Amino acid sequence: MSEANSSHATELTSQYIAQVTGDLERNTKEQERIGLEIEALQEQLHALQHDHTVLVNMQQALGDANPAAEADAAGVPSVPHQASAEPKQNKPKKTASKKPAAKAPYAKASTEATKPTLVDLIRGHLKQETEPRSAAEISAALTHAHPDRSVKTTVVRTTLEGLVAKSHAHRTKQGSSVFYTTAAASEPAAAEPQQEAVAG
Repeated sequence: MSEANSSHATELTSQYIAQVTGDLERNTKEQERIGLEIEALQEQLHALQHDHTVLVNMQQALGDANPAAEADAAGVPSVPHQASAEPKQNKPKKTASKKPAAKAPYAKASTEATKPTLVDLIRGHLKQETEPRSAAEISAALTHAHPDRSVKTTVVRTTLEGLVAKSHAHRTKQGSSVFYTTAAASEPAAAEPQQEAVAG
């Protein structure tokens, strides 16, 4: 009887060890995933802070401009998205004493406004692709196509997840890898596996 108890205890111990090991691996992977998300969000925060500085400089430079001109300057939606691809610079917020120098950010912002946003680039790339692509593949392709821009995989992944959340893209998992496709291209293909899953 004692042998049965000891073998049962050994079996339980090995099950607990396997469970704890699995939980530990999942915990580590989750920490890595959240760490990457935090890094991407910090980059976005730095970009927004940079944009805020540029916009404050523009507002101070425009000063007493008429309201229509201010509305036009404030209505450039692509400027906040573009700064994430530019090198981070800490610009002083006090520019009231040197108004001519403060016009430089406006010139830079207007040239950036002509460039497509990262979201537009990612959506365009997904539309061109016939097969699902990982965030790393998309990042590499965009870096190759736009060497003047700094495209980071973490930012691309965060942007892709935003597109998935808005149903502009689809996410599929193959093993431990995640792949993305444009929403229009993957709708017919995605509908079939779901029907099979319901039938099974």
